[in-house]
Amino acid sequence: METTPYFRPLDTFAIQGVVCNILSPFKISPPFLRRRGKYTGERLTEILKIAFIGGGNMGEAILSAVLDKHLATVQSVTVSDISPERRQYLEQEYNVTVTDDNRQAAADADIVVLAIKPQNLTEVMAELEDTLTPEQLVLSIIAGARLDTICQGLGHRAVVRAMPNTPAQIGRGMTVWTTTEDVSEWQKEWASSILGVMGHEIEVDSEDQIDMATAVSGSGPAYLFLFVEALVDAAIQLGLSLDMAQELVLTTVLGSSHLIEESDREPAELRRMVTSPGGTTAEALRELEQGNFADLLARAVRAAYERAKQLGS
Repeated sequence: METTPYFRPLDTFAIQGVVCNILSPFKISPPFLRRRGKYTGERLTEILKIAFIGGGNMGEAILSAVLDKHLATVQSVTVSDISPERRQYLEQEYNVTVTDDNRQAAADADIVVLAIKPQNLTEVMAELEDTLTPEQLVLSIIAGARLDTICQGLGHRAVVRAMPNTPAQIGRGMTVWTTTEDVSEWQKEWASSILGVMGHEIEVDSEDQIDMATAVSGSGPAYLFLFVEALVDAAIQLGLSLDMAQELVLTTVLGSSHLIEESDREPAELRRMVTSPGGTTAEALRELEQGNFADLLARAVRAAYERAKQLGS
């Protein structure tokens, strides 16, 4: 499968999008979808053919994002999933082609997204082994699945390993990713564009950094959810209603996060600005320090990191 660079001005791209929308209910593939292309290095100049192996929550998040941002169209996407109910839902919700045949889904794709559970990886790799061409890119979001494992199992070398987190489901995620040496620059552009539509994305040089990111941004939402849960419980214990406690906590967490993001001050400085000597905040922070809050969090992150390495070994 040869790849030939080509360019389309924005107005042509928009017109083609309209054509795709018109043909969408009939699942007719316009001629321009059959072309192959590359990236200019700045923006996508083609509609990607994407195969999703697995249509669970994170797979759906990527599917929804790439359709919404016009990186792909319903005609250029195929989803393979073992669940008939899931296939029916995705077909009705997004009008994409669905199948239970992984080989059929991947056959003509530019990008094959592995979005399955880790326990199903061995079986899926056996199905796809030696069926992919060098020009196809495999993008794995499978927790703990290392590049060598995927390359050996598929008999394929152009592989990206990515670690998104759950806020990616609403387009506010953080994804850290790395690649094999066989991934070309334009394939990296593909990966960056797809992962970028779910929020922020960072390419790193090593899988060890993926394991570190797993412990921080990958598991991080759960740390924050636990903190919110505990703070809401504490507010209720003071006598506040559940509704008021949730509103106070969620608004505070969101507002503080935005302040950190938009301020040119470090979090430690912002904390000191809120903490008046002898005041209520100082008293609360003293209790947290006596409970070794920072050390406890550091140990939790370390435990997640060590577990991430174990899963990949």
